[in-house]
Formats: sequence, C-alpha cells, structure tokens
Amino acid sequence: MKRLAILGSTGSIGTQALEVVAANPSLFEVEILSAHSNSALLIEQARRFKPNAVVVTDESRYNEVKEALVMQQIKVFTGEAALTDVVTWDSVDVVLGAIVGFAGLSSTLAAVAAGKRVALANKETLVVAGELVMKLAAEKGATIIPVDSEHSAIFQCLVGEDMSRIEKVILTASGGPFLGRKPNYLVNVKASHALQHPNWSMGAKITIDSATLMNKGLEMIEAKWLFGLRDDQIDVIVHPQSVIHSMVQFIDGSIKAQMGLPDMKLPIQYALAWPYRIENDWKRVDFRDYAKLTFEPADYKTFRNLAIAREAMERGGNAPCVLNAANEVLVNAFLQNKVGFLEMSDMIEKTLESVPFIEHPASLEDYHNSDAEARRYALEYAKKSQLSMY
Repeated sequence: MKRLAILGSTGSIGTQALEVVAANPSLFEVEILSAHSNSALLIEQARRFKPNAVVVTDESRYNEVKEALVMQQIKVFTGEAALTDVVTWDSVDVVLGAIVGFAGLSSTLAAVAAGKRVALANKETLVVAGELVMKLAAEKGATIIPVDSEHSAIFQCLVGEDMSRIEKVILTASGGPFLGRKPNYLVNVKASHALQHPNWSMGAKITIDSATLMNKGLEMIEAKWLFGLRDDQIDVIVHPQSVIHSMVQFIDGSIKAQMGLPDMKLPIQYALAWPYRIENDWKRVDFRDYAKLTFEPADYKTFRNLAIAREAMERGGNAPCVLNAANEVLVNAFLQNKVGFLEMSDMIEKTLESVPFIEHPASLEDYHNSDAEARRYALEYAKKSQLSMY
C-alpha cells in the first residue's frame, strides 16, 4: 500500500491518476489532494477518496472547500506554503507532481528535499532548475520517476542498463495537429484549431505546446537533467502514430523502444507502482491495426520553438527558465486569441534576448527572479501585439 499526495488532482494527469487509484484500492491510498481553483472538483474528489488533507492554493476558495468538507473530517489548508508543507509529511510515500508550469517547482523541491519518491509529471521543474533539483535529489536520497510518456519510455528502456553505455536517446513527437503544415498556413490558425490533437487527450497548455513543438523542446531539456545526458545525445524524431513513446540507442548500435497506445494512464500507473508492474484491463496495441509505423525529421525551420528550446538547452544557465516563463505567458495569450501562432516564437526569442543571462544561477531565488522578469517582458510583447491588431 502506497500513500499518495496528488498535486494538481483536478487537472488531466491528476484525474487520470485517480482513475488508477480507484482501479487498485489494495495498492494505493490517497493521503493528500491539491488543486488551485477548481474547488468543485476538488470537493467531489475529496468526498470520494477521503484523503487525510486537501490543499486549495487559491485562498479565495478556502472557505468554500472548508465548509463542504467539515463533516468529512478532512483537513483543509490553503496557500503555497501549505502545499510545500504537506508533501513532507511522514504519512506520504509518493508525491505525484502534476501542477502545470513553474507553479509546480516549489512543492516538487520540497518533496525532493524531504527525500520522497516523486512521480514527476511537471516537466517545467527540470526545465527551469534541473541542475538544482537533481543535485538535491542526490543529496537527500529522493527518487524521481518520470510520468511524461517519453521520459517514462526512456526510463523503462534503461532498467538494468549501464548509463555510461548510452549513445543517445530519441524522443518521439506526434507532430501535433499541424504536421506537414508550412508558415503560410500557420499564420492564420487559432487556439480552437491547435487544441485538436490527433492522438492524445491533454490539458490546454500542453496541447498547445504539442502543436508548436515546444513540448518536445521542453522534453529535451528535461531528459538532459533526468538522465545526465550531453546536449548532443538528445534527438527528436516525428512519429505520427504515437505508438513508440521514445527510444534509447546504445554504443553498440542496438536500440530499445518502449511501445503502447497513447494513454497517459500507463506511465502514471508505472510511476506510482514502480518498481513493480501491475495488471490492468486497458486496450492493448494490436499491430494488425497499424499497417505502418512511420518516422520523419522534425521541422525545426517551421516549428521554431523546437530550435529555440535546443539553443536554450545548449546555452544553459537561466536560459531554459526564461524560455519556459515566456512560453507560459504566450501560450495563455494565444489561448485568448491575443497573439498569433507564429508570433509566439518571435516573442519567446525577444524575451530570451531581453532578460539578462545568468550562466550559473546560485539559488532558487535567481530562478524566481529570472522567471518574473521573463514574464514581464513576454507580457509587454503580447500587449504590443494585441494593440497592433486594432
């Protein structure tokens, strides 16, 4: 029996994790649930799974959640400080970090500092502060198990292998809804088009990142820190069927691939149950349904976010932090139809040029400052773009 803290329980990953829990009541017990502002769903989840405590980080929702759960004898807390506290409780065995974006960094760091096992779905934690997080994990004996399907695939391929024998890892990308499209098409697309992913059911932010290929750029940076790789050991290939989730090539030329249907419950279940595999009744891959598994190079020229992310990874320092912050702001603006699809890349580049480069951030405060400054610049560029529309 593992006692879980599910951070971001009302999001796409969090709700699917609770499906895994519900299917395996003898293996998992919910200790903590957290959400930002979706109080209605948080209350519903708390009544069903009866955790020891819930945290609603939007303080304006505290009284509503508190009153709704008063008869359930469930502790209710609010604010970011409460979130970083509950993950350190002795009653928590595994922390699922599923809060989207930079907002998930502090709670993940707190869990790592407490030596917890962290099932990490928040790739931005390692994008923003990968060196800091992995160093702390080594010092505190924390275990980080990736939940992203690509990193879960690499993790599974590396079980029993000598890490020094890796030649490269190959991250697969579906290509998103605009695979094969050129700039003259992309200049006119709206959020409603970009949210129509052909294979995966995900939250809005990650779906837009998939459409721009920024998601794959962030995954390159995450892989670098998670597996201790050099920049030149990380490759991206487009695989439209999303059956092969990623691959590892070894120094003898052999390649391992992890395969499965595009369903996030599988990597979630693997991360929560690790090092064991547990049964389920989900649909299996039937290769008779796939006449071909195809691959093609990623289009770095059209989908410039991928190239910008690689440059930020190679530059290092606070550049990935700035990249991530600018992207979060501009994806939000795009979802509100305030900036264009291709404009996002232009503005991310401008933000990277505007924020002072720090080669060796000395503390978490440096990352927070870089994040805040990048958001200010990105917001300015987004506002200028919106004004130019009228």
